Amino acid sequence: MNILSIETSCDETAISLVQATGDFPEATYTVLGNALFSQIDIHREFGGVFPNVAKREHVKTVIPMLEKALREAEMLQDRAERLPNETFAHLTDMLSHEEGLAEALTAFFQKYEIKGIDLIAVTNGPGLEPALWVGVNFARALASLLHVPVIPTNHMEGHILSSVFDGERLAPLSFPAVSLLISGGHTQLVVSEDWQNYRLLGETRDDAVGEAFDKVARMMGLPYPGGPEISRLAKIGREKDLPEYTELPRPMLHSGDLDFSFSGLKTAVRYAIQDTELDEDQKAALARDFEDVVTEVLLAKTRSAVEEIGAQSLILGGGVTANIHIRASFEKMFGDEVNLYLPNRTLSTDNAIMIALAGHAHANNPENLDSLAADGNRSICA
Repeated sequence: MNILSIETSCDETAISLVQATGDFPEATYTVLGNALFSQIDIHREFGGVFPNVAKREHVKTVIPMLEKALREAEMLQDRAERLPNETFAHLTDMLSHEEGLAEALTAFFQKYEIKGIDLIAVTNGPGLEPALWVGVNFARALASLLHVPVIPTNHMEGHILSSVFDGERLAPLSFPAVSLLISGGHTQLVVSEDWQNYRLLGETRDDAVGEAFDKVARMMGLPYPGGPEISRLAKIGREKDLPEYTELPRPMLHSGDLDFSFSGLKTAVRYAIQDTELDEDQKAALARDFEDVVTEVLLAKTRSAVEEIGAQSLILGGGVTANIHIRASFEKMFGDEVNLYLPNRTLSTDNAIMIALAGHAHANNPENLDSLAADGNRSICA
């Protein structure tokens, strides 16, 4: 089965071609083509992701990414003869909210022929709805032209599966498995008793952990995205063994539940640096202090979840797993205790390969094209 997957949930436009041989979860996967365009440089001037700007960029880049992935997969051919215009008549309605995309897709299919696609997988949530709709409507249009089914996939399930993916197969998980999902939009603890079976244990009550990194970085005058900048400075702070800049709170560390909160920590940083011009050592010390507190809270809550569930496996997923200190801290605490899975760093941030994996997991449940919709708040536990 050849899966064309589409990811447009935030600020990456990603498309991949993945060949799945066998049934989920024992299948073997071969990445035939993979293309990704990051909007980071575009959003940097705003200090964060603006949904309508993200949508505009997805519309501009989704067809170039499709062409790039198909060329890499050697599944793109020049069309021998022009298709009749009535073949594309319905695209204007299907892509009416994505200005210019119907015309661009029509031109693409008048020039090229695509063969060998068996299934389309597309992220339909959670995420930024204007961005999600680009991918969803693009998938609907492609499916109507290629006459293949579409699988709506959950972005967070994709992160879980990419964390247990070794580039060819999914790990033979021991259940129950606890997943900590940490990204710019999510901080969640989820338990799985089996594949495709998820129950929420706890989540953030306010800011997601990645959002907190970005907001604190902005307060400190650091460029977007803030997570890598905080991590870079924190590393300097540790190497120099700088004194503590300020004592920061450990939000909800002893709350007795598995929920998170980072807004109070963010506020504490604001008060600690207001009316202060930080020098480089102070920035490094504060970045280290902040990163240490976040890591301590994540470790403590995950420890409670692992013990409460009696977890055999622990999975970390989401873009914040790229943080070197967080990864090392989890490996140190849990590496000899449970089966610990962290994503390859190339798959930690949003990508289309993880969407292909999630699509294959639900390949027997295609969506009717007329009912396929974006859901910015879609839960992994639905």
